[in-house]
Amino acid sequence: MKYSFSCPATCNFEIRVDATNEDEAVAKIVTEGAIHGKQFHPHVLSMTEEQLRNAVRSGIMKAGSSVKSLVGGLLGFWFALVFLLGAEGTFIRPPQAPPFPILLGFAFPLAVFAIAYLGSGAFRALVLGADLRLLTAIQGWRAGGLGFLALYAQGVLPGLFAWPAGIGDIAIGITAPWVALALVRRSTFAASPQFTAWNLFGILDLIVAVSTGTLSSGFVAGLAGNVTTAPMAQLPLVLIPAFFVPLFIMFHVAALLQARRNLLPERSRWVSP
Repeated sequence: MKYSFSCPATCNFEIRVDATNEDEAVAKIVTEGAIHGKQFHPHVLSMTEEQLRNAVRSGIMKAGSSVKSLVGGLLGFWFALVFLLGAEGTFIRPPQAPPFPILLGFAFPLAVFAIAYLGSGAFRALVLGADLRLLTAIQGWRAGGLGFLALYAQGVLPGLFAWPAGIGDIAIGITAPWVALALVRRSTFAASPQFTAWNLFGILDLIVAVSTGTLSSGFVAGLAGNVTTAPMAQLPLVLIPAFFVPLFIMFHVAALLQARRNLLPERSRWVSP
């Protein structure tokens, strides 16, 4: 798990460490912080070790709590916004027009995620410290991709979209519990090629679904026939491409970032430069 601590002085120096629990993180941060303190904050040396540990522990808890609350609030706002826009019919486009509103609803959250990860140390620590088993197990909900095949059978969705999206989601959904179980039994499985391949396939499935859904929306004449993906622009289905698909991609990316970190040499991932 990744922990971060910002120096309480005006320099805003940030220490990021990888630890299995908070006590180990505090010990590592105190050790690394001592070097910084000797150079820039000699007065810190007047504090006892217990005072230093308490200050670091308090800083870690505050940072983690505030970022989690902010992210939780933003997720709730995002869901509510998509729901309200869907209720207003904002995502609906004429058959001959590309589904730009849905594509924007899909791409914009991913761009925000990337910017936040690259620009915020606290958010990066949250992503790298997320429970990998939970990120994996939650993909089990994608077994609901069976619904796409059911809607195809009812003539609601085109096969060009329903078959690849449905089969791909089902494949990820039914294997997610087994991958999560492998992580529980062996934490090093996160650094295995199999785990990386599974997550990459999960991302590819979602990208293919968005791509085929776009092509089947009706703006390419004759491609989808009389049945298009127009229902995907209406509630409740619009929640899938504009909320759940980018969210599941974020979970996959977070898992891959953690896997990449696990492959790095121990010293290089103990403290970030």
